[in-house]
Amino acid sequence: MRKKIFTILLTLIISFHARSQTVEDSVKNVINSLFIAMKNGDAAALKNSFSLNAILQTITEDKDGNITVRNEEITAFADFVSKQPKGAADERISFETIKIDGPLAIVWTPYQFFFNGSFSHCGVNSFQLVRIKEGWRIQYLIDTRRKDGCK
Repeated sequence: MRKKIFTILLTLIISFHARSQTVEDSVKNVINSLFIAMKNGDAAALKNSFSLNAILQTITEDKDGNITVRNEEITAFADFVSKQPKGAADERISFETIKIDGPLAIVWTPYQFFFNGSFSHCGVNSFQLVRIKEGWRIQYLIDTRRKDGCK
């Protein structure tokens, strides 16, 4: 009897872990798709990574140390990406933190950005994703950008 209970509990734990990995992988896939689209200059695939009313922002610091948050339209970003040669925009990320609660996911990804094969800058992306009928989509993306302190 104990063996049977242990087996059932172990099976439940493994299936829960496998299900969690599947959901986490589906969140990662959307973010990876965004960066593949950037690298390929594919505006349509890039737009498909975002929800219809997504927000895209960048935190910038001027030479005097003043911090501002700059808004960017997804269509303008996609248009810029589509004009780049394939392989020109290469953002290399690592998944540091992923948290999921039902239809909401947060993802923290440090990155290094290379343009035309040369290092440009680094920083961190902070994503908020929502799971809609079509699947996970990026609802909000804000990032930092710097040239110093990059690994």
